Amino acid sequence: MTIPPLERAGLRPRVDKALSGFLATAREHLLEIDSALAGVADTVSAFVLGGGKRLRPAFAYWGFRGAGGPDSDEVVAAVSALELVQASALIHDDLMDRSDTRRGEPSVHRRFEVLHTAEGWRGGAAGFGDSAAVLLGDLAMVWSDELLHTSGMGLAELARARPVFDRMRTEVTVGQYLDVLTQATGDTSLERAGKVARFKSAKYTVERPLLLGAALAGAGPEILASYTAFGLPLGEAFQMRDDVLGVFGDPVQTGKPAGDDLREGKRTYLVAAAFGALGEAGRAELDAALGDPGLDDAGVERLRAIIRDSGALAATEARIDTLNTEALTALAEAPIDDEARAVLRALADAATRRTV
Repeated sequence: MTIPPLERAGLRPRVDKALSGFLATAREHLLEIDSALAGVADTVSAFVLGGGKRLRPAFAYWGFRGAGGPDSDEVVAAVSALELVQASALIHDDLMDRSDTRRGEPSVHRRFEVLHTAEGWRGGAAGFGDSAAVLLGDLAMVWSDELLHTSGMGLAELARARPVFDRMRTEVTVGQYLDVLTQATGDTSLERAGKVARFKSAKYTVERPLLLGAALAGAGPEILASYTAFGLPLGEAFQMRDDVLGVFGDPVQTGKPAGDDLREGKRTYLVAAAFGALGEAGRAELDAALGDPGLDDAGVERLRAIIRDSGALAATEARIDTLNTEALTALAEAPIDDEARAVLRALADAATRRTV
């Protein structure tokens, strides 16, 4: 029986174990400050451990192994820090998008809004929820640093990894800002959509994790270049798949309401392709409804039809296939361990052919 790529080397449960141990210790530290922080620790723990594909630690781990790094619990702990960066990004993303749910559960700002109401506290419940989400997202980012540096990896390995980790976190943060800026300006160009996808998700999901693993292993420039040639197109394909699911995905599988990306006015490659293919009337209709938070189910279906009939969905699927082929070609030529190559190929399929 073929072992799923995320389960190879027992990676997923090992990542969860590393996160659980770290978060348990972090909880103790918070309780030393004030018992009121139990809810903070428990919410971050539930968010981090309650789901997620663990793709980023997987790419980092197999990037490490592909570059000749030996398996150890220490390297698993180090790459698990990426899940705390992801938690920070998602908590803030849900707040900025005013999303009510994440993975089928209330988003963090909604959880604290409900808590405020239930306890009958003073002030506005929504404002309290928003403030809590900002701070919990920041805390998860701080903890990502702490987990990396307490992972047990040597000082030399951490010194090599640090610039990659820092650059990655900068890129995902400014990528998020470019996403917000693009919605505000209404930019519908493919160039802008591609740049947002590249920095908000593509580099941060695949390329930088691969390079982080490679840095921990002390990889040379040839492997680093190969990982970039593989990781960048694959990361863009991953984000485009995410964009397709954001419009056409099944809420039962995605854990988010249908059409949320349309209500939020996301200017994705899919949407940019539609604007480029539509006539004046179609562009006006799409532009008028995109970003309307009150868009009902019928409105969502109408926009889906406009996007599908424009040929944008087919064009995006074709672009995903092209990028995936480019990535796999680079992977085939990479001077890395054959086991890692096989797992990275399977991870590429998991990233681009998923339904959640």
